[in-house]
Amino acid sequence: MNEPTFWRTEIWHPLSVHFPIAILLLATIATSIALFMRGDQKPFWQRAGSYLLYLGALSAWVAIYTGDMADGIVSRKLCDPTVLKDHELAAFNVAYLFSGATVLDVVLRFNLIKVWHKLLNILVVLLMLAGSGFLAYAGHLGAEVVYEQAGGVNVPTSDCAGFE
Repeated sequence: MNEPTFWRTEIWHPLSVHFPIAILLLATIATSIALFMRGDQKPFWQRAGSYLLYLGALSAWVAIYTGDMADGIVSRKLCDPTVLKDHELAAFNVAYLFSGATVLDVVLRFNLIKVWHKLLNILVVLLMLAGSGFLAYAGHLGAEVVYEQAGGVNVPTSDCAGFE
C-alpha cells in the first residue's frame, strides 16, 4: 500500500513556496509605495512593507528547506537536472536578497544607524526589486521543472490502474 500523498516530502515544497511568493511581492509593492509617500500615510506603508518583508524572508527560507527535501526525490526523475540546479540557485538569490533587505530594514526601523536613512531606504527597495526579479526567474524555472519535466508529479500508468 502506498503512503498518503501528504507524507510525500516532494509535495511539501509546492505547499510552502506559494506563500513567500505572494508575501514578498506584496512587501516589495508596499515598501516601494512607502518610498514615495509623504505625511500620515508613509508610516503605514513602511510598517506594512516591513512586516510583510520579515514574514516573507522567513517563509522563503522554509521554501528553500522544503525544496532541498524534494531535490533528492525529484532530481532522479528529470531529463535535464541543470534546470533544477538553476532553480535552486535563483531561489537562494531570492532568500539572500530579501534577507539582506530585512537586515537593513531592521537597522532602519530601530534607528541603529543615524545617517543615510533615505539612501538605506532606497537600498532596501533596490534589494527587494532585485529579489523580485530572481523570484520571477525562480518561479519560471520551477514551472519548467514541474510542467516540462514532470518533477514531483505522479505520472499514472496508461490504464490508470492506480485510481481504482
